[in-house]
Amino acid sequence: MTRYDYDFFVIGGGSGGVRAARVAASLGARVAIAENHRYGGTCVIRGCVPKKLLVYAARFADDFADAAGFGWRVGDTAFSWPALIAAKDREIARLSGLYRDTLQRAGVDVREGAARLAGAHAVELGGERITAEHILVATGGRPFRPVLPGIEHAITSNEAFDLPMLPRRVLIVGGGYIAIEFAGIFRGLGAEVALSYRGEEILRGFDDDVRRHLHAEMARRGIDIWLRSEVRGIARLPDGSLKVSLVGTAGGEAVFDTVMMATGRVPNTDGLGLEAAGVALGRHGGIAVDDYQQTSVPGIYAVGDVTQRIALTPAAIKEGAALASSLFGSARVKADLDYVPTAVFSQPPVGTVGLSEAAALERCGEVDVYRAAFLPMRGTLSGREELTLVKLVVDSATQRVLGAHMVGADAPEIVQGLAVAIRLGATKADFDATLGIHPTAAEEFVTLREMITVRRQA
Repeated sequence: MTRYDYDFFVIGGGSGGVRAARVAASLGARVAIAENHRYGGTCVIRGCVPKKLLVYAARFADDFADAAGFGWRVGDTAFSWPALIAAKDREIARLSGLYRDTLQRAGVDVREGAARLAGAHAVELGGERITAEHILVATGGRPFRPVLPGIEHAITSNEAFDLPMLPRRVLIVGGGYIAIEFAGIFRGLGAEVALSYRGEEILRGFDDDVRRHLHAEMARRGIDIWLRSEVRGIARLPDGSLKVSLVGTAGGEAVFDTVMMATGRVPNTDGLGLEAAGVALGRHGGIAVDDYQQTSVPGIYAVGDVTQRIALTPAAIKEGAALASSLFGSARVKADLDYVPTAVFSQPPVGTVGLSEAAALERCGEVDVYRAAFLPMRGTLSGREELTLVKLVVDSATQRVLGAHMVGADAPEIVQGLAVAIRLGATKADFDATLGIHPTAAEEFVTLREMITVRRQA
């Protein structure tokens, strides 16, 4: 029997790799993991965790503004970007240390450095050749930088977390969730914000009602959204500001202090030795895997953003755990990623699970749509005119709820619970039979009665 240095070697210390390593170790495997930056990966170090902390900071502007309507006298307020970033850095350092400590307590051999494949059962790390029966690539992704004149003057989400000062005028290029979230962060903290997106509407792939509603609410907050607009060049002016050349509906030139590119993400596959090892890439540039995370080379696997499939932390975690259980547990396990709930931590936030109206129509041919937009109770005294949207998409034939969508305060928290019901096949009658918690925005999902039937066009 061939003897390897380890049963399982993981390249990448993000959420998917860490979960796979921990589960494998708990099942008795000899496990090592290598990370070339900081343990925690995109989510913890430069993604969802620091972003959510900045979102919390930005929301205080609303709280201060709304307080007077509820009898509070709020004095002069002042915001310090350096203080926020310093507090964020302390928390990220704490979390990264926890990831490392948890791995070590689980019995995983924790390594530092950039590991690369050296065959189906070997990696190279710091000049050392290490063998393993199974190798997992979980190196995540990174922001995509488009090729255009002056791109070196732009930042991405990576650099946005470490700006020395809050910029006064910001242009965000892109229309996905990262662009939308940072637009809300910068605007909430006091910056002037414009968003340039080449598409017809923001948040491509989300339900159309969600897209239009959020667009309107962002505009209400003073964010300029330029659709069908593209940046063609960036130039540094003598005073340090940036002159941006645009074409499309926002054609012309505009000046900003910071330009942030949020134009997608690409998998971290460079320098991994994939080609030499024979590992095939998929049509989107990520590592091609089957339903059990197996690559084209037996013994080499991949999970998470590096596969360019579902770029969500919980998906990577589920894939990592399923893989480890399949390799070292008693049965082969496939990660179930149907009806994946997701959120956009915009202002207001979005929560969604299941199919959009368009996707449901494509699948079923006919759907019942229940929708309501209303002023939440907080707005009645605060004077804030922001509307909340709730929507259910139902299969006309079976009455199964195929999708739930919300834009408004606490939408991600509310939709997480709905995801359980929808995944279990709840019908509209099940929603109707459920008592609401009054007075809440969440109760709208079980009191929706006005319906329109939509049929797929021939």
